[in-house]
Amino acid sequence: MWWQGGRRSENIEDRRGSSLPQGVRLGGMGGIGVLIIAVVAMFLGIDPRVLFQGGPINDSPYVSLPPSQGTREAPVGNDELRDFVSVVLADTEDTWQEVFQRMGRAYEPPTLVLFSEAVKSACGIAESATGPFYCPTDRKVYLDMSFFEELRTRFRAPGDFAQAYVIAHEVGHHVQTLLGISQQVHGRRAQLNPAQANQLSVRLELQADCFAGVWAHLAQKARHILDSADIEEGMNATSALGDDRIQRRAQGYVVPESFTHGSAAQRAHWFRQGWSQGNPDQCDTFRIDQL
Repeated sequence: MWWQGGRRSENIEDRRGSSLPQGVRLGGMGGIGVLIIAVVAMFLGIDPRVLFQGGPINDSPYVSLPPSQGTREAPVGNDELRDFVSVVLADTEDTWQEVFQRMGRAYEPPTLVLFSEAVKSACGIAESATGPFYCPTDRKVYLDMSFFEELRTRFRAPGDFAQAYVIAHEVGHHVQTLLGISQQVHGRRAQLNPAQANQLSVRLELQADCFAGVWAHLAQKARHILDSADIEEGMNATSALGDDRIQRRAQGYVVPESFTHGSAAQRAHWFRQGWSQGNPDQCDTFRIDQL
């Protein structure tokens, strides 16, 4: 991925090295404990982030990638990786600003918060184990960059474009918020049974994957930042983060009813849809026949 020399976003809030107020941290739970909770939650069909939080997170639950095993702190001095994140964020800003202009709307970019170990957001407290997430209440993306190492080692999805996909997926949730899609989905979820509500959440996640593909298509068309290997990295990352692969690795079997983000095949399909079409209108994952 050609990113060096790209514009850097000013919408970065670096909280790495900061500590939460005493008594606010989640008790120093280690990676093993986090993994056990995540497995139990997936088996029960519960979003593990609710258990990490100790209760519901208002009406704006985290929309994030799957829980990480570790709470390793990203080096505060890793300026190159921070620069990379800043350039990718800036590219999403430029891309979605153009898309929104064509819609006759103004794009309000999100702030990306870098943190280590744990962070306080308007949606609540989260540890690194929660993974990257977007909080619609404060319209910020939260990222512990140690997740990129998890992506390479635990999920076997290396590459800079795989990392860029992670950011673009969370920005996709911001786009959903600006368009009012997230609010409509959360309103509908409150009227449905748990299984139906969970299905809507999966469709929301798959649309964010499609929006990430739209960004990749338009960024490539405008700035030629990718090559064929980059797209393979993106496809590999979407598949590696499929619920079926994560569940099979964690517990040895798959419970489709407890999916939160979609299967490997579904995630890859919708990223590919966005990449091939380059049009957010082609990302309607909510049609009943679309999964």
